[in-house]
Amino acid sequence: MLRDSDATRHLFEVSSGLDSLVLGEGQILAQVKQVVRSGQNSGGLGKNIDRMFKDAITAGKRVRCETNISSGAVSVSSAAVELALMKLPMSEALSARMLLIGAGKMGKLVIKHLIAKGCKKVVVVNRSVERVDAIREEMKDIEIVYRPLSEMYEAAAEADVVFTSTASEALLFTKEHAEALPSISDAMGGVRLFVDISVPRNVGACVSEVDHARVYNVDDLKEVVEANKEDRLRKAMEAQTIITQELKRFEAWRDSLETVPTIKKLRSYADRIRASELEKCLQKIGEDNLNKKMRRAIEELSTGIVNKLLHGPLQHLRCDGSDSRTLDETLENMHALNRMFNLDTEKAIVEQKIRAKVEKTQN
Repeated sequence: MLRDSDATRHLFEVSSGLDSLVLGEGQILAQVKQVVRSGQNSGGLGKNIDRMFKDAITAGKRVRCETNISSGAVSVSSAAVELALMKLPMSEALSARMLLIGAGKMGKLVIKHLIAKGCKKVVVVNRSVERVDAIREEMKDIEIVYRPLSEMYEAAAEADVVFTSTASEALLFTKEHAEALPSISDAMGGVRLFVDISVPRNVGACVSEVDHARVYNVDDLKEVVEANKEDRLRKAMEAQTIITQELKRFEAWRDSLETVPTIKKLRSYADRIRASELEKCLQKIGEDNLNKKMRRAIEELSTGIVNKLLHGPLQHLRCDGSDSRTLDETLENMHALNRMFNLDTEKAIVEQKIRAKVEKTQN
């Protein structure tokens, strides 16, 4: 269970790809963005949570841009391809018979990374042919052969490597299925590889009990990224510096909300004076001497003067991390404005809340 700053930091790290199995993978940032869209559409995000998620997205973008962490890392689908090729005999890897079950987003990425590695042919089993046709149209550098779902086991019998990426909640391959498949040639290592990147899993762990079969799932992908561990750790340390900066900025903004009552009262006080003086001015001029355009110009003039006069004081009541002002300075400014304009804000309560947060952070 994570609370307060720990919870916020965790979200920022997730958004930056630091909490992912494959460090720096980019798909998680898109998922965080989707959470924000879903929350906004359902009205489920309050002011604080909305800002926290937006700052998390900013942190994620900064980490990827400033540390280049994604360049040394791979997505789950890329790691799956690398793992498969790593397990095959080096001289035969690119000639291995590749089968992909599922042509969704992850499956499409598997094909993309197979192309990048130099593979020239892949058989795709999918419920519908339309999605496979669309992928074939987009990716011209590889031969894509479609097989319907009803021919899945026949296709697996002819494959050296089977990638599974479907939304099925039931296992597609069990020990019994693997035992029924023919053996693999010695040139390919004599073992059929099942690389399961589905959640929940499509291939049972018991498949590895079959002599001529091995199954690898998302947990096994750690082996692929281990080679770049030192570089990833260095980039992760750089990323933590960025996350700390963004975390301080968010917490400063959140704490500055405590001064909102003073900001509202100061603006209300100024607006009351403006409205009163404007009314006096208009009475002196006389309604008959003013047309709508002149009246609007006078009103805009009075509003503009008030806004410009308030800009400085209001800026000094905001402590959003964008400048060097501390909470203590913001509190002093708040007290000064309360005294000068007799704003009647419950400043003792506000100060107590802010100081409590500061002490909690320091502890």
